[in-house]
Amino acid sequence: MSSKSPNLSVVMVTLNEERAIAKVISDIKIVAPDAEILVVDSSSDKTAEIAESLGARIVKQLPPRGYGPALDAALSGASGQIVITIDCDDTYPTESIAALVSKLNEGFDLVSASRLGHRPAAMPFKNYLANRLFAALAWLLCGVRTTDVHTGMRAYRRELLEAFPYDPNGMALPVELLVGPVQAGYRHAEIFIDYRPRIGESTLKPWPGTVWTLRRLWKWRRFMR
Repeated sequence: MSSKSPNLSVVMVTLNEERAIAKVISDIKIVAPDAEILVVDSSSDKTAEIAESLGARIVKQLPPRGYGPALDAALSGASGQIVITIDCDDTYPTESIAALVSKLNEGFDLVSASRLGHRPAAMPFKNYLANRLFAALAWLLCGVRTTDVHTGMRAYRRELLEAFPYDPNGMALPVELLVGPVQAGYRHAEIFIDYRPRIGESTLKPWPGTVWTLRRLWKWRRFMR
């Protein structure tokens, strides 16, 4: 399956990203012109209108229910046999979409685009340290070898998303969507990408995100399964 396949969906969760959304969608269409682009939007600005004008399919989630339920809506609403998540702030390189698809074609069930092959200049040092710690805990608690549990760019096979019983409620859903499937026997691979400065303001909530990350890692700890 190539990155031009109509069986490919690229999905995003958006919250007031009108400064970045046009560039991200335009970049996706360059590298995957036949892909479905699905945006789950909870914005109060013109993000949804801009995305729709560029051909994206919009699912409105108002009032906002949080990142987990929004990502769940994106994953379950996508029609492709391959579903790729990407952040809407231009931090992830759309040119890596083809590499993600290629890895799935090698027989993997999910493929992560890791930001942490080296320390990204666009990532604050405290965030880098936290992400390295979370990756270490994923190995110690869950037996999952990864460098980046929180990447916003990952490719999944449709069969995995339909079969794996994840909990969409709360933050840090990408963590569960990595360590849970690997614990269940799905095959995972990583590629490394260059993480770029974001367009617009960050909506990251460090402390709630940390709590939810630890909760999801503890849920899938290997010595209790």
